[in-house]
Amino acid sequence: MTNKLTTEQASDYNNLEQMSTTELLTNMNTEDKLVPLAIEKAIPSIHKLVDVIHEKMSNGGRLFYIGAGTSGRLGVLDASECPPTYGVSDNWVIGIIAGGDIALRKAVENAEDDTELAWETLKEHDISDKDVLIGIAASGTTPYVIGGMQKAKEQNIVTGCITCNEGSPVALEADFPIELVVGPEFVTGSTRMKAGTAQKLALNMISTTVMIKLGRVKGNKMVDMQLSNKKLVSRGVKMVMDELNIDTELASELLKQHKSVRKSIEAYKEAVK
Repeated sequence: MTNKLTTEQASDYNNLEQMSTTELLTNMNTEDKLVPLAIEKAIPSIHKLVDVIHEKMSNGGRLFYIGAGTSGRLGVLDASECPPTYGVSDNWVIGIIAGGDIALRKAVENAEDDTELAWETLKEHDISDKDVLIGIAASGTTPYVIGGMQKAKEQNIVTGCITCNEGSPVALEADFPIELVVGPEFVTGSTRMKAGTAQKLALNMISTTVMIKLGRVKGNKMVDMQLSNKKLVSRGVKMVMDELNIDTELASELLKQHKSVRKSIEAYKEAVK
């Protein structure tokens, strides 16, 4: 398969600075509508990667993301949201960005060009063949990601990728490639737009599906979420009320005592047996 860098092709729109605000917003929205279609085409590929992640994590493995720039930030974002949403360890889903955490806010010069850096960081986390590594790269050509995936494969670590070009070097390195071909960006080459949106949707689908399959959701509720603020405590109380058909006062008392929606529900059901 030939490498078609559609993410670098010229925009289908020109003279953007001459467009009205309405024209700019409408045209961007028109382009954004293409993203779910690209995701739909990739569902079989996402399915394969989800199944292997579920298998590995069911046996004590972890999930790693590596990326640079927007792609790296999206991986870190997805990883950082798993503990509060599903009550899992911070060390279960790990996002790594080229240039380190400072790169979440500021661009780090040349970080994405270092082919050794990703693997050096992964080794600090004791990555092994129990784990899964997903490289995230819109272009599919990022040396930082390619280098990390090559080293991982040498250690028999399962690899996946999320990219927005067909037949890219990153996809060729991956055991389970996901190619989300959304076409040229509205602003030529600005892959934080459609490509970033597509990557975010795929990451949502992967981590959410894996967590559901690992039993971190009951019905449709986040029963293991961290009760870290008043809004989440209120949500937790309502979950307990709905699940057990009890009043607010009792649900609040159960949650205060057990510090967990799941534990509150289990304790009450055990008590009324």
